[in-house]
Amino acid sequence: MGSVPELLFCIRNRSRGSRTKCLLASVNLLSYLAAMDTKPSWPPEVWERTPVEAQEYIRVLAARVAMLETIVERLQATVQQLTERVQQDSRTSSRPPSSDPPSAIGKRPQREPKGRRPGRQPGHAGQPRALVPIEPVEVGIQVKPARCSRCPHLGPGEEGQPQHHHVPEIPPVRPVVTEYQRHRLVCPVCGEVARAELPIGVPPGALGPRVQAMTAWCTGADHLSKRTTQRGMADRCGVSIRLGTLAHLERATARPVAEPVAEARRYGPPQPAADLDETGWREGPQRAWLWTAVTAGGTVFVVRRSRRGKVAQELMGAQLWGWWVTDRWSAYHWSPTWRRQLCWAPLWRDIEAMMERGGPSQAMGEAWRGHARQMCQWWQRVRDGPLSHASVASSRRPVRREGERLLKAGQTCGVAKTDGTCREIRKRRRAWWTFVRHEEGEPTNHAAERAIRPGVRSRWNRRTCPAGVAWGGTSARGAAG
Repeated sequence: MGSVPELLFCIRNRSRGSRTKCLLASVNLLSYLAAMDTKPSWPPEVWERTPVEAQEYIRVLAARVAMLETIVERLQATVQQLTERVQQDSRTSSRPPSSDPPSAIGKRPQREPKGRRPGRQPGHAGQPRALVPIEPVEVGIQVKPARCSRCPHLGPGEEGQPQHHHVPEIPPVRPVVTEYQRHRLVCPVCGEVARAELPIGVPPGALGPRVQAMTAWCTGADHLSKRTTQRGMADRCGVSIRLGTLAHLERATARPVAEPVAEARRYGPPQPAADLDETGWREGPQRAWLWTAVTAGGTVFVVRRSRRGKVAQELMGAQLWGWWVTDRWSAYHWSPTWRRQLCWAPLWRDIEAMMERGGPSQAMGEAWRGHARQMCQWWQRVRDGPLSHASVASSRRPVRREGERLLKAGQTCGVAKTDGTCREIRKRRRAWWTFVRHEEGEPTNHAAERAIRPGVRSRWNRRTCPAGVAWGGTSARGAAG
């Protein structure tokens, strides 16, 4: 049987792995003992005619069968979980599409061909590049034909309106180096050596403010690595910068913008709607998270070593003014449900995962997909203009009742993972329809996902190419820079 020796071994060795083995051994032992006390389902007269030795042997066999059935059920559940984890891709989980294996590419939904050729379609109005005003034009060159295109003669003729052709060009970039010669003079009275100070406005460092602003733009706004920024400044601008100097320039640039950033954070809570999201980050050897809050007035980022709700309260304030668009992460559960809009994008991934499991879970996923597709089509028509927001708000009630009916039926479909997903969705069912009650609301937090996407790309570049883009910082000070 093996359960009793395993149980005794786990009691003597109280490690985490041993506690897990102890729990499994206890389950096997309990099922074995329960089967030993249970008589086989034979007729009483047949069991009474059976010898005592045979009865004991039958009890042992029945107990072993019961124990093995328990082990098989547990192993089947483990195999199902591992199989589902291996088969996860960007359709059924939060993984990015770039991590999909080649086998998952064929599973992506394909657009139906519309029978149109690629490129410009007939009747589409062209959009030529607009001419710049006459004031910025520095050089004007008159170009006249040298001869007629049909005959060798070209008379003076009457010149019509010429065709304007603008060619923008960037002049060669050369750094302007200004040398300040600081003299030292000896005082004839006291003999003190006085050295001249730099003029007001001259930076004490070796680089000017425009160089500092350009490097900060490359590493901050364009999300380039420090080595790429170093090569770009040397090749395009002729300015040689050390890697350590780039880090100092980032911190020096962060100090002047600290007050505007604080003002943007104070401006965030009074907004009527905000999209929140977070992603993994690091500060030295410790793990951290990059948080973002996107409102109509601006976007705010903070790096914290916590993924709890206190960071969301720090971003948007404990006193709620409007409503939030978030995912189902527990850090946002402290906010009232009626002020929160859950993103529908993870719901689509849950639906795809239900359909991948097959059986009753697939039927539930297909029913929910049709329900969610109807809501998305309505929202697209409201966003594009043909449908009014009031009409969707009035017709959502039967759709919502049907969705709740499906969720209630999905809790008892027989597939544990699908049961848990439907139970979790139904627990906060009111938060799925906030965007219908408010015209400014959105059913997804794509704005926050797009804002935080550069951080996600930096993290994945670090994982796939250790010598590539650096991400995170060695401290809170470095992350702030």
